[in-house]
Amino acid sequence: MTLIGATPENFRKLLLTFALIAAALLITWVLRALLRSFIGSRWGTRFHFWTRQVVSLAISAILILTIVSIWFDDPTRLATAVGLIGAGLAFALQKVITAVAGYFVILRGKTFNVGDRIVMGGVRGDVIALSFMQTKIMEMGQPPPMQQNEPSVWVKSRQFTGRIVTVTNDKNFSEPVFNYTDQFPYVWEEIGLSIHFDADRVRAEEVMIEAARNHAVVSGELQGHELERLERRYGLEIGEIDPKAYWRLADGWIELTVRFLVDDHGIREVKDAVTREIIAGFDAAGIKIASTSFEISAIPPLRIERIVRFAESS
Repeated sequence: MTLIGATPENFRKLLLTFALIAAALLITWVLRALLRSFIGSRWGTRFHFWTRQVVSLAISAILILTIVSIWFDDPTRLATAVGLIGAGLAFALQKVITAVAGYFVILRGKTFNVGDRIVMGGVRGDVIALSFMQTKIMEMGQPPPMQQNEPSVWVKSRQFTGRIVTVTNDKNFSEPVFNYTDQFPYVWEEIGLSIHFDADRVRAEEVMIEAARNHAVVSGELQGHELERLERRYGLEIGEIDPKAYWRLADGWIELTVRFLVDDHGIREVKDAVTREIIAGFDAAGIKIASTSFEISAIPPLRIERIVRFAESS
């Protein structure tokens, strides 16, 4: 039995290892129960997430160090074993190691946090969980210009689809990660409409800006420290925040586009309200929206001639 390592000493170490694992699981459960009672209403928030991460990392590190000290009391044996095991694991678990490395890069680099709205691995949505190897995202839909992107989504706006998508953390190394809410929890939106050349263009612009101002974020509502943080950390100046309209000549009409700032959540409701007010304002001002459809304004006169031929009698 000693040839396969089944010695009383190894048996004792094995039992001690199982006991340590059981004790670690029990301690983790107790700590999480205490945290649940301590956190209270903040359960499910970022504070809850980070406390769970600290508990998991601390218990895992202590457990690994304790098990290593039990099985490898000789430093020479430990170095040899670590070298062989490390080489085998590095070859067989490349994806897993990359995913775990991605986890620490996400935390250290502050790529995103629980609750952030991101695009990762082609998935758009809000981060609801982050583990050593995976990130779980509550998926949201895609605006119409992005509907052709994979994976296909049936919701045509930035609202939840109801699907929870799991993305491995190694995507952090191979693909860009877009974060909507990291340092600046706002996004710019645009609504474009076309009007005829003979329409009241000045009034049309006023209607669009007024509608956007009623529902968008304006300079007076924006927190000053948010702009200062961007300028101090990245040297980035946001520029003008209040809604503004832009004109563009098109083939047969003028395209007016109003640009405005909105919160990263609730964008569809804001665009819906702005669009309704713009249409109501255009109707009140008698401004018609141009389109590519053809309108027949008059029909030219038609003349119908009937030619009758009589067969000659034989």
